[in-house]
Amino acid sequence: MKNSSLSRKERKNLARILVALAMFAIIFVVDKIVVLGSVFQGAAGWVFPFLLYLAVYLLIGYDVLWRAVRNIAHGQVFDENFLMCFATLGAFGLAIYRGVSGQTIEGFDEACAVLLFYQVGEFFQEYATGKSRKSISALMDIRPDSANVRRGERVETVAPEEVKVGEIIVVNPGEKIPLDGVIVKGNSTLDAKALTGESLPREAMEGEEVLSGCVNLTSQLEIRVNKEFYDSTVSKILELVENAADQKSKAENFITKFARYYTPSVVIVALLLAVIPGLITSEWSVWVYRALNFLVVSCPCALVISVPLSFFAGIGAASRYGILIKGSNYLERFRKADIFVFDKTGTLTKGNFAVSRISPAENREEVLRLAAIAERDSAHPIARSIAELYGKPAESGYVLTDVAGAGIVASRGEDTICCGNAKLMAQYAIDYRKETGLGTVVYVARNGKFVGSLLISDEIKPESGEVIGELNGMGCKTVMLTGDNEAIAENVAKQLGVTEYRASLLPQNKVEAVEELLREKNPKEALCFVGDGINDAPVLMRSDIGIAMGGVGSDAAIEASDIVLMRDDLRGIPLAKRIARKTMSIVFQNIVFSLAVKGIILLLSALGITNMWFAVFGDVGVAVLAILNAMRVNTGYGGKSGERAIAPEGRTGCSEL
Repeated sequence: MKNSSLSRKERKNLARILVALAMFAIIFVVDKIVVLGSVFQGAAGWVFPFLLYLAVYLLIGYDVLWRAVRNIAHGQVFDENFLMCFATLGAFGLAIYRGVSGQTIEGFDEACAVLLFYQVGEFFQEYATGKSRKSISALMDIRPDSANVRRGERVETVAPEEVKVGEIIVVNPGEKIPLDGVIVKGNSTLDAKALTGESLPREAMEGEEVLSGCVNLTSQLEIRVNKEFYDSTVSKILELVENAADQKSKAENFITKFARYYTPSVVIVALLLAVIPGLITSEWSVWVYRALNFLVVSCPCALVISVPLSFFAGIGAASRYGILIKGSNYLERFRKADIFVFDKTGTLTKGNFAVSRISPAENREEVLRLAAIAERDSAHPIARSIAELYGKPAESGYVLTDVAGAGIVASRGEDTICCGNAKLMAQYAIDYRKETGLGTVVYVARNGKFVGSLLISDEIKPESGEVIGELNGMGCKTVMLTGDNEAIAENVAKQLGVTEYRASLLPQNKVEAVEELLREKNPKEALCFVGDGINDAPVLMRSDIGIAMGGVGSDAAIEASDIVLMRDDLRGIPLAKRIARKTMSIVFQNIVFSLAVKGIILLLSALGITNMWFAVFGDVGVAVLAILNAMRVNTGYGGKSGERAIAPEGRTGCSEL
C-alpha cells in the first residue's frame, strides 16, 4: 500500500493510528515489566496507569465516542460505535473498580486495544472503499464545468444547462465536450476513456456526432448542440452512477435488517450475562468482564462493512472496463443469468451493410467500378458499402435515373449501366446469373450485357462468435431474435453457434418471444436480454436483466436497461458475469466466515474461556479479513473473453477467475 495512493484524510488517520500504536506498545511493555499500578503505593495506585492508558484511548477513540453520542442524540442507539464505547468504557470502569478494591488491575490495556484495532479495521474499510470509488469516480469526472457558446461575434462561458439545442459551442484542446452534438468545424482526437473505458483515443472529423464527456485532445472544435444538458450522454451516465447505490441487493437488505435486530439482542444478552450469574455467584467483576467480551465480539462490523463493500467493489471493477451496472441488486441477479437473448441487428451484427462477395462474369474490378458509378449519388447504406469498398472517386458525367423498386440506370451517350435487383434485369431483358448467397443482391449490366453481381450483407461483429461460444461454455442458453427472414437468421445462427433463434419478428413479436422464454425457464434462472435500438426498450424492461449497448444505443434502451456496455463490446457480458460470480462468492464467504467465527468466540466468551484479546480478534480481526477478502473483487480479470482487449490502458489482465 503506497502512501501516495492514500487521500489526505487517510494519511491523517494512518498517522494517528501509528502514533497511538507506538504509545500503546511502550506503555503496555512497561506495564508488563514493572506493573504500572504498583509504581505509586496506596489505594490510588490505579490512577497512574489509568491516565497513561486514557491518553491513548482518547487519541485513538475520540471520534468513535463523538459518533456514539451524536447517534444516540439522533435516536440511533444500537450501532457499532455504541457497542465499542459501551464495551471499552465498561472495561475502564471494571479496571478502576478492581484498583479501588485492591484487586489486580485488568482492563485498561484491553480497552485501548479494542479501540485501536477497531480503528485499524475502519482504516482498511476506508482504503478499500476509496479504491473501489476511484474506479467509479472516473465516470464522475466526465461532468463538464462550463461550456463556451458562440453567440454573435462573442464566445460566452456559461453553465452547460444554459446551452440550447442548435447553438454552437467551442471546445478547446484539453477541455471536456460539455454536450452532445455534431462537429461543424475542425478535426481533432478525442479521449473517451472516462466515458467508455476505451484506452485508445479516436479521430473525430467534421460532420461526425460526438458525445459529451469526451476530452478534446489536439485541435479546437466547433460543435452544434443537438441535445440539452439534461438529455445528454454525460448527464444520463451521471444519473445512473449516482442512483446505483440506491438499488440494494437481497444480501445487503438482509444484513441491514439483521443488524437492526441483532445489535439490541446482543446488548440484552450481555446484560443478562452480567446480571443473572452475578446475582447467583456474587462474582460481579468476573461476569461483567465476560459480558464486556461478549459485547466486543458481537459487533456486526464484519458483515455491515464487508457485504456492501463487496458489491461496491464489484460495481467499481465493472466500471473500469466500461460496464455500468445500475445497482448491487442487478449484480446479484446477473450471477444467475443462464439465458441470454440477443437482438441481431446492431448487437450481434454491426447494423451496417458491407459487400461480402463479388461474382463477376469476367472482371471483379469492373463490376465494382460500374456499381460505384451508378450508386455514386445515393445515400442508401447499400450504395455507401459499395463506395467504401471501391475506395476512390467514381467516374462522373453519367445521368442517373432511379427506377422505383428496381435500382438505378446510369447513362452517358450510348453507354448505359444498369445496377439493381432482378426486377431491373428483367425489365431490360438482360440475361443474368442468379446469386444464391444470403443477403441483398445487386446485379450489374452494361449495354445490355451482364457483368456480375455483388452480395451485400450485414457484418457480424468480430467478437460475437467468441462471446456466444464462451456463454455456451458456461452452460448458458443463447437465443437470437431478428426481423430478418428464416434463411438469413439460420445462416447467422450457424456462424455464431447460438443455441436457438427466432426469425421474421416484428418489435411486438420480440416481447412475445421473451415472454415465452420467461414462462419456459426455471424459476431460479434469470433471463438476460441484450439490445441497442429504441424498439428493444420494451423487451429490456420485460426481461429479468436488460443489457443495453451504450455507445450507439438509443436513450430509451439505456434508460430501460439494468446494465450498460459503454463500449458496445459484447465481451463485456462474460466479463460482467465473472465479476458478478466472484462478487457473490466473496459475499457468501464473508457472511459464513463472520457468523461462524463470532458464534464460536461468543460462546467461549460466555464460558470465560477467552479474554478480551480474543474478543478483539472476533470483532476487528474478522472485519479486517472480510474487508481484505472483499478487495479481491477488484482483481483477477483477464485472459479469456477478450478482457485483455477491452481492459483500460495499463491493464493487460492477470489470472483468470
